[in-house]
Amino acid sequence: MADSVDSVDSLNSKAAFDLLKAGDADGLRRFLEENSDAAEAVDGNGVSLLMHCMYRGLRDLAGLIGRKKTTVDIYEAASLGDKDALKRFAGQPQDVNSHSKDGFTALHFACFFGQPDAAKWLITNGAAVHTVAANPTSVMALHSAASARNLEAARALLENGAPVNARQQAGWAPIHSAAQNGDRAMVELLLQHGGDPKATNDQGKTPAAVAREAGHPEIAALLLEKNS
Repeated sequence: MADSVDSVDSLNSKAAFDLLKAGDADGLRRFLEENSDAAEAVDGNGVSLLMHCMYRGLRDLAGLIGRKKTTVDIYEAASLGDKDALKRFAGQPQDVNSHSKDGFTALHFACFFGQPDAAKWLITNGAAVHTVAANPTSVMALHSAASARNLEAARALLENGAPVNARQQAGWAPIHSAAQNGDRAMVELLLQHGGDPKATNDQGKTPAAVAREAGHPEIAALLLEKNS
């Protein structure tokens, strides 16, 4: 009987991922309503269906999956901004600073998915602001916050010692991402905390050059002014 149940769970998991890969969000929603066990699905690398939905910007669907799961893990809780779920990990720095199957910490996810309150909770509860992703991106949480325009989280990170000029993959500093986004508030925050307007990435491009190429001449002018 147990083998039969496992077989059904496996089939439902595959069906859920097939619907997601096909871009059929409505079909996946209906499938989850009829097969709640599919909410527990993970891919061959151990990354959950919920996180795959987050990566695709399907936040409502991710929230539905979170409500149907028996429990959400710390990465899912941080991504959803579910502080009640995060409280289960209070006092457990080994969990707060662990890496997900695809190499990110909960703090990375809170910053990237626009959850500043979750990011602050994690920092208060021992999340290391300087932890580097265990994958080729080499991002710290500040890179994630800058890329996602998460100003409040970026401020919390910087106020707690996050290295403002840390480099990620391809030599990008957080200020490069802010410049590319045309995010003046983020650029100004990073500059206030010692962000280097002359920093060059692996292609030799300064933040001003990145801003200019992305069509943000006003940001480029601000950064060039700080260069002088």
